[in-house]
Amino acid sequence: MGLRQEVSKFAYSAVAVVIALIIGAVLIGASGYSVKEAYSNLFMGAFGGVYSLATTVVMSTPLLFTGLAVAFAFQCGLFNVGAEGQLYVGALTSAVVALGLSWLPPVIRVVIALMAGAGAGALLGFVPGYLKAKLGAHEVITTIMLNYVATFLTTFLVKTYFKDPGPVDQTVLLPLGSRLPELIPGTRVSLGIILGIAVVALLNYVMRRSVLGYEIEVVGNNPRAAEYGGVNVSVRTVQAMMISGAVAGLAGSVEVMGTLYRFIPYFSPGYGFTGIAVAVIAGQNLWAVIPAAVLFGALQSGGQTMQLFAGIPMELMTMVQGLVILFVAAPTLGSMLFRLKNRAQEGGAQE
Repeated sequence: MGLRQEVSKFAYSAVAVVIALIIGAVLIGASGYSVKEAYSNLFMGAFGGVYSLATTVVMSTPLLFTGLAVAFAFQCGLFNVGAEGQLYVGALTSAVVALGLSWLPPVIRVVIALMAGAGAGALLGFVPGYLKAKLGAHEVITTIMLNYVATFLTTFLVKTYFKDPGPVDQTVLLPLGSRLPELIPGTRVSLGIILGIAVVALLNYVMRRSVLGYEIEVVGNNPRAAEYGGVNVSVRTVQAMMISGAVAGLAGSVEVMGTLYRFIPYFSPGYGFTGIAVAVIAGQNLWAVIPAAVLFGALQSGGQTMQLFAGIPMELMTMVQGLVILFVAAPTLGSMLFRLKNRAQEGGAQE
């Protein structure tokens, strides 16, 4: 995509956000609340100081990973709806590994725990990828089902094997040497945000500069043509889902090691599903996942302040988020669904 197209897309997104906020203002006013007070609290809660900015970054970090996971699967024409489950298995695996390797130096311990979380996510991503490649099972269905498997399995494992003594189902608190370093002391803005940006850069390089990325993109555009061109479509499909799962697994690892400092069942408010909205807004540009994640992080951070100080129900803030998705993502979502439909038709024609 050329520079002019990128600027045009950014301008469209900015206008779409403004329109969504205007419609949101009408809904807030019609509900009897002060629009000025609501939006001033929204802005201040998201960007009105170091603490507010830190909260926005903290809320954006898991969305950066889950959004990137879904966006990478899009590159191969796949719709990974299983980032939520992959996040959970990555989170528990990192927590258990970090606690079990307390005898190792902190840096090595943290690196191994992150790799283990990514590996667990990749392993869960392998299942729908393999089923898609070998049996033609639709990845949307299989990933949705695996979300339940992962969520309930991690809860069972914590309750049965890894529970901290006490009334709450959770693991033992991670020691300092097993945590991601804080970038801003006292804010829980961890090294995770830097890691997320680095993973974006890495995957963007893979897609633009490697044979793997080229073949994944070709498969995403037209699997039948890719196979005629000598690409092993099955292998690339599985690899794309595994990479996507690994990134989603890192989302859980970063939350456990950089924010919560332990694994807590059902800790995610839906990071994997919000990541789908982030990916849809970003479209085919992996770098665009970063501002898209920040947008949703800001809406969540500011929405909490708006609810607390302006008395605006969170349901209204959720409607504003839905409007942003609707106006910003509609054209991109349409093109992606068209791509996915073509890929399914090509796959069916092969059979």
